Amino acid sequence: MKKIFLLSTAWAVVAPFAWAQVSQTTTTTTTGGSGAITEDTPGSVIVLGESSGPRAYRFSKTVTYVTRSGKVLDAGVVRTRVKVGVPVRIHFVGTGDNMMVDRVILDED
Repeated sequence: MKKIFLLSTAWAVVAPFAWAQVSQTTTTTTTGGSGAITEDTPGSVIVLGESSGPRAYRFSKTVTYVTRSGKVLDAGVVRTRVKVGVPVRIHFVGTGDNMMVDRVILDED
């Protein structure tokens, strides 16, 4: 009986550490910005004229372009519709100089 108690106590002490290692996750916060495009260098940087002034965002390795209704745009459509003056919303990850755009949403369908 004493062995069972000691074994149970030892397991109760060790178990939380074992599960804690398995259940660790990394969270990434995605935020957004909006405004008319004032400068666009495809695949590199997009500058938006926001209410607080122009702000530059860098592109991540993969950027998805969609319409307001959620339709994904192919490369040909992006080249013709995404240009200076077009209002967009963006989703990005990071802060400061490390804001990486992963989604550009055109404010038109």
